[in-house]
Amino acid sequence: MEVILKQDVDNLGLRGDVVKVADGYARNYLLPKKFAMQATEANKAVIEQMKAAAARRSAAEKIVSEELAAKLAPVALSFTRKSGEEGHLFGSVTSADIVAELATKGFEIDRRKVALSEPIKTVGETTVSIKLHREVVAQIKVSVVAEASEETAAAAEATEAPAAEAPAAEAAAE
Repeated sequence: MEVILKQDVDNLGLRGDVVKVADGYARNYLLPKKFAMQATEANKAVIEQMKAAAARRSAAEKIVSEELAAKLAPVALSFTRKSGEEGHLFGSVTSADIVAELATKGFEIDRRKVALSEPIKTVGETTVSIKLHREVVAQIKVSVVAEASEETAAAAEATEAPAAEAPAAEAAAE
């Protein structure tokens, strides 16, 4: 039996493909689950129209995605997180954090489009991919900086305090 696939089916074909399968497989699996429909001439004409409309829509989305990728190219994000002595973060930088930071810069991107295999858990600079379209991927730089600990901040204040008091003491002496 010939069927037209309504969606991608593993080891069989992609959406819109006309495939020949066993009658039982079509009647008992593909058709009841609405993964396919019978390949009649009328259905083939409908599928061709749907393919043409999908191709036009995909081309328009690709153009918009390429423009957005060009705008995202110079963007660099910076996050400050608490970290241990060896540069390991106590928390992490996730795709949700990246999307929130991009939103503050005026870019509305879905969290699922940020391609992070796992959250960033170390201090340093990382390049993150954002999949805007099937064929368009934007790269942004994400840098994670260690937050100054209380001891480091106290030491910095101690070194700045004598320097700040010296000009005040000289002014009082005059």
